[in-house]
Amino acid sequence: MKRILFSLGLLLGLGSMQAQTAFDIIQNSPNHNTLEAAVLAAGLDGALATENPITVFAPTDDAFAALPAGTVDALLSDIPTLTNILLYHVVPANVLSTSLVDGQTAPTLNGANINVTINANGVFINSTNQVIAADVIATNGVVHVIDGVLLPPPVLTTTVWDIIQNSPDHSTLEVAVGLAGLESTLDGPGTFTVFAPTDAAFTALPSPILDAVLANPALLTFILTYHVAPVTALSTSLSDGMMVTTVAGFEVAVTIANSNVFINQAQVTVADIVTDNGVVHVIDAIIAPGIIANNVWDIIESSPAHTVLEAAVVAAGLQSTLENNYFYTVFAPTDAAFAALPDGTVDGLIADPVALTNVLLYHVTPGSVASSDLVDGQVITMAQGQTTTISLNMGAMINTANIVAADLNAWNGVVHVIDAVLLPPASIEGLTAAGMNAYPNPCENNIIVEKQINGSETFRVYNIAGQMIQEGTLTSNVTSLNVENLTSGMYTLVCADGSRLNFMKK
Repeated sequence: MKRILFSLGLLLGLGSMQAQTAFDIIQNSPNHNTLEAAVLAAGLDGALATENPITVFAPTDDAFAALPAGTVDALLSDIPTLTNILLYHVVPANVLSTSLVDGQTAPTLNGANINVTINANGVFINSTNQVIAADVIATNGVVHVIDGVLLPPPVLTTTVWDIIQNSPDHSTLEVAVGLAGLESTLDGPGTFTVFAPTDAAFTALPSPILDAVLANPALLTFILTYHVAPVTALSTSLSDGMMVTTVAGFEVAVTIANSNVFINQAQVTVADIVTDNGVVHVIDAIIAPGIIANNVWDIIESSPAHTVLEAAVVAAGLQSTLENNYFYTVFAPTDAAFAALPDGTVDGLIADPVALTNVLLYHVTPGSVASSDLVDGQVITMAQGQTTTISLNMGAMINTANIVAADLNAWNGVVHVIDAVLLPPASIEGLTAAGMNAYPNPCENNIIVEKQINGSETFRVYNIAGQMIQEGTLTSNVTSLNVENLTSGMYTLVCADGSRLNFMKK
């Protein structure tokens, strides 16, 4: 993808690129007089000359001039507001254009995040403000020129979280949101519709189930996000038969009968508590689809026909992965399926965690795929990276394995039992790059990566759901990476040259 970025030095005519702070660069630029005046008025010149690394997205004079008439003068006389806006243009880190990623968010000194969009037209901050010149290196970071002024999101005075916190009828919901760590989400900018179950709705659940739900943060998160839609849906916008997609990814059904509104089976008892970031509707029941206490790992662990699979998952360190709040479909080979492999195969896999993980991940696909979703000839990409094929001509099959029991539902996915072990194709191109090695594998807090590089090389780490969760730079042929913040499970390290390798975190 081509990025339309230019040298800031060329744009500003900075000639000799002597050592300068970010503020020096702004002060010496003929295109940033308004920004310079604003920084001085707010007393932030020292903050932009700090020794701590910063990235400044610097609006041009034309960007300020494009604001409504009188805006700049008003800001220069309102220092708190001016300061708030200026700090929203500064990220407390050294962020070069080469490290920007489409969809990336970054916290600013204002406290709110900015969003990065990268497409064929260039690099944009908050969708509409284009980076027109990038990467002037300062002694304390970097400056990027943008063609618009970034306006921070408004400070919220009343949020959906405030409503929950202050309600005498939602103490359990308040505790649940806290246990799931969702307070800042519901208290922050965004657009939310919360279907808020009362305390009575929670206590209507059997005590063992309620206790199990509150003790399981991942299950609790799923249930709570099933009660939140990422839109503002006032009661006047709801119609009978309407389906509303929740943050959990599932739809809830709206029914209107005799002037009463129902969300799934729950009645809306109080509607349209409007806040700055959405609306709250009070409901009299939990609407999660028949609260399922089991996850996909529970199903495998409790099955008398899957003792070998259970042992293999534990040996590969994938147990916590199958317990977490991603959605998975597992095609689970029986003990008889493992016994049908050539003698010594299972023992050999157990002794080789990397190979074992590779085989196990070939039985898992992200997302919840019910048997009714399967189509003859369908190609499914597995978490391991390669594909399988569904056949429905002679019963349901995946590759050459028969699906002998389907739709064992869990709250985080589904398990289908199969009568053969799925073996990945023999040629696994690019899965582990030649000349690239990592140890110890599995690792705990650090992993050593060996790779011949010239100078340095960037890398990214992805989880098995394909989400990028860490990035950095290899600085030598032997680099120690800190991975203590990763949860237990399987990861793929991908280098800038396309080479990759799998590793496990204990």
